[in-house]
Amino acid sequence: MKEYKLGLTPKQAEAWCIMQDSPVTELGYGGAARRGKSWLYMEFVTYMSLTYPDTRWGVARKELKNLRKTTLVTLFKVFAHHGIEEGKDFHYNRKDEIITFKNNSQILLVDLGPQPSDPLYLNLGGLEITGGVIEESNEVNIVAIQIFHSRCGNWNNQKYGIKPILLHSFNPDKGHVYHRFYKAWKQNRLPPNRAFIPALPIDNPYLDPAWFEMIKSADKVTKERLLYGNFEYDDDPTRLYDTDALNDMLYAKPDSTGVNKYMTVDVARFGKDSTVIMLWRGFYLYRVIVKKKQGTDETEALINFWALREGIPRSHIVIDEDGIGGGVVDHLKGTNGFLNNGAAFKTKILRDAHGNPIHQPQNFGNLKAQCYHLSSQDVNDRKVGIAEDIPEEIKERLIEDLEQIKDADVDKDKKIYIIPKEKIKEILGRSTDEGDAFMMRWYFEARPKSRAEARSG
Repeated sequence: MKEYKLGLTPKQAEAWCIMQDSPVTELGYGGAARRGKSWLYMEFVTYMSLTYPDTRWGVARKELKNLRKTTLVTLFKVFAHHGIEEGKDFHYNRKDEIITFKNNSQILLVDLGPQPSDPLYLNLGGLEITGGVIEESNEVNIVAIQIFHSRCGNWNNQKYGIKPILLHSFNPDKGHVYHRFYKAWKQNRLPPNRAFIPALPIDNPYLDPAWFEMIKSADKVTKERLLYGNFEYDDDPTRLYDTDALNDMLYAKPDSTGVNKYMTVDVARFGKDSTVIMLWRGFYLYRVIVKKKQGTDETEALINFWALREGIPRSHIVIDEDGIGGGVVDHLKGTNGFLNNGAAFKTKILRDAHGNPIHQPQNFGNLKAQCYHLSSQDVNDRKVGIAEDIPEEIKERLIEDLEQIKDADVDKDKKIYIIPKEKIKEILGRSTDEGDAFMMRWYFEARPKSRAEARSG
């Protein structure tokens, strides 16, 4: 085997210094496509394996088959570049997915996809590795990432003084990598053990110029994400809310003169989530109250207080009736209960004061899907606004929630559903309390109205 010489781009060299000579134990190398992330990480695990005998490095992805088709191919290219030969310098056990070098170091290919028989990823409990790499980290469940990282630092780290590093690669995405890496980096609040390096195609001098020409003809969202590394865009066609429309909502102030006031309440379940109360003038959200670990008696008192203070009739209050929220609805007579999986309102075409249709009926699978769809129509049409003085962290969580709302199984069923809350929770690492309270405002638009109600707004 010839002498091991690194040939890194300036951006890769920056990442290499962080991996080797800093307190960082989690590095995100993300941004646009084709910026040499896989080569960098495979170069790192190869170098570390050969430099430190009897170390173990985990290389993971959501699906092992995709890992074989992509990352493993890059790893073997790195081997070839350095003259590392199978049978002479390493052995690849294709059954167990383990590469073993002559010095007894190993690279393990790890599947981090969800298994119905192992929802808590207990199969990772016995894994002992020196450090790890997660390719396309944005696709992996945050719980799996946390467990995988906990297994780093368990194989000869003290012997060589190697930190338990976990390396993430990803393209722009609005899930947990957005919050844990990109957004925290942008706001200069990354913890000392975490770093993010944004990289673009122009940072890769070995990129085929033909790729640039191809990507230039792509649609706006694809170019923003993969060419410019813009994390604020999502190219998933099943998303309900337009990115620009969500941002515009933060600065819009629709005319709310003379319109009805409403209150929407998402009640925390079993003390784990937050109780969220939203106050509305028409489609203008002007106040949000968030309470954690609050009893239902306190929630009922808050609802009564704000209803009296703001002059909101009980008939204009809707409360999440699932779980413990049902008790709140029972105690506050005259309010409306919201059942997420309840039947959607059917067939009746709502009309305005002039007899024009407000919206056409849809074949929604449940009330939640109906209200999320109706709200997205009005948000995308720039009819919804949010008060400037609502705390920034609440507005941020609301936008993050709405960005994750997507249609489910659009090609499998004629009925329209939203992806399950549990799936969104896997992506965000929390419940969509603000998003659900927001969506419930459209309960009053979905249910059949009298013509007088339509006139009054």
